[in-house]
Amino acid sequence: MGRGYNLLLILVTFLVLVAAVTARRPRVGFYGNRCRKVESIVRSVVRSHFRCNPANAPGILRMHFHDCFVNGCDGSILLAGNTSERTAGPNRSLRGFEAIEEAKTRLENACPNTVSCADILTLAARDAVVWTGGKGWSVPLGRLDGRRSEASDVNLPGPSDPVAKQKQDFAAKNLNTLDLVTLVGGHTIGTAGCGLVRGRFFNFNGTGQPDPSIDPSFVPLVQARCPQNGNATTRVDLDTGSAGDFDTSYLSNVRSSRVVLQSDLVLWKDTETRAIIERLLGLRRPVLRFGSEFGKSMTKMSLIEVKTRLSDGEIRRVCSAIN
Repeated sequence: MGRGYNLLLILVTFLVLVAAVTARRPRVGFYGNRCRKVESIVRSVVRSHFRCNPANAPGILRMHFHDCFVNGCDGSILLAGNTSERTAGPNRSLRGFEAIEEAKTRLENACPNTVSCADILTLAARDAVVWTGGKGWSVPLGRLDGRRSEASDVNLPGPSDPVAKQKQDFAAKNLNTLDLVTLVGGHTIGTAGCGLVRGRFFNFNGTGQPDPSIDPSFVPLVQARCPQNGNATTRVDLDTGSAGDFDTSYLSNVRSSRVVLQSDLVLWKDTETRAIIERLLGLRRPVLRFGSEFGKSMTKMSLIEVKTRLSDGEIRRVCSAIN
């Protein structure tokens, strides 16, 4: 019995060691002494790229969202290729890839083959919020990089989606309605292409007229920026009057019907989402603090379908290429 017990103990110990090697559970401080400078390096790189081009901040935040909603937060949006996720329509205007690659290069020099691209992108999204004036939060780390990146997998919430569709899409990712409204508040920074929004301001649903739910005084402002026969790639601010600051002004604009995205405007028409907007704006009790809630929702989103086993993912040495 003693010999059998010893063999069993050895087997159990072996299995525990295998599990420890092949599985990673995301948590704050995951890298510990193996890469003590991971957060400071990413923070420094994001700051540098933000100062060079402020559009990189909303670009990185949007990139993280697009990554997580397609096969989980696995950095697959970073992979290059003729049919990769980066080539899908909603991803062609993304910015900030160079920042992630630079952070990866610096981290490979500091702690080789340790920090995943997925973790770098998650940290960079947090830092993009901070550098635009938002509140920071602790980021769980320990993701692995996915090996699959196909444009055909990209099926993101759309700019014309009704509230019911948005709730359904978020629920499918284990995100609730509070998460939906709070994350939409991230549109307080960034821009949209005129080709994406122009129809609402000139020919809504084939009527030849602007969307009647838009504040009439807002219509000529967007029409001037996005002429009917103008360049579809011209960008228009998502948060008129405060496009570079991470604050609650976008939600105020939703309340005032002064936003370019139909999917955001309709959130004020729905009883449940309207109540959440009012709480985030301090107009209804119990009041919700936007900065704190955004960090909570980002943390939940960053854990969608993460790769934690080596059989499902890897640590890429270059974020744009499979090892």
